[in-house]
Amino acid sequence: MNICLIEDEISIAKLLMYDLKNAGYTVTHFANGVDAKFGINTQKFDVFIVDWMIPQLSGIELVKMIRHSKSEAIILMLTAKDEESDVLEAFEAGVDDYIRKPFSPRELLARLSAHVRKHQANDQKLISYHDVECNLLTRELFVNQQLVSCTKKEFDLMAYLLSNANIVLTRDDILNELWNFDYDGDTRIVDVHIFKLRTKLESSSLTIESKRGVGYVLQTKR
Repeated sequence: MNICLIEDEISIAKLLMYDLKNAGYTVTHFANGVDAKFGINTQKFDVFIVDWMIPQLSGIELVKMIRHSKSEAIILMLTAKDEESDVLEAFEAGVDDYIRKPFSPRELLARLSAHVRKHQANDQKLISYHDVECNLLTRELFVNQQLVSCTKKEFDLMAYLLSNANIVLTRDDILNELWNFDYDGDTRIVDVHIFKLRTKLESSSLTIESKRGVGYVLQTKR
């Protein structure tokens, strides 16, 4: 994810950039509000970490500008301001979290990670690979853009296979994911559902291959 860090205290900015990059994020830093405004208007960011009190243009003004542009990015506010009215103003402006200075970088990373997971879960409405798509909101399966009828378990299995395309899944993997760990019935129930899904994929470029003694993998037809 691409992070915009807006912080005028260079020592804090360097520490955060080091920790964020080590955590796998891409970070662009701005030390004042005017440069940040230009960067926001010319680049796309997934996350904003914004200090409230920065030179030339305040962090709260930048937050309002970001939200005015209809951005759905995650916004974390860093500030030494800790009055209840300040917290309320920040959330009303559109921040997702409010972190008071001094703060622990580990806490910031933990909070950021939680917001990222939530954000990604909310964004994941479709799972697709090649010409097969599962709409998680409507629970509809499409093959070559054609709606295909399927049961609840068939849909769940197809979504699981799509999420793990080209990865061999054992029967136990599938049982644990769809029938829970306490399932003690016939494991051939997986084979039955795989067979049914294969018939629904006849017009697709994808197929579900058997890996003898291991399990199944969703992949392109050879």
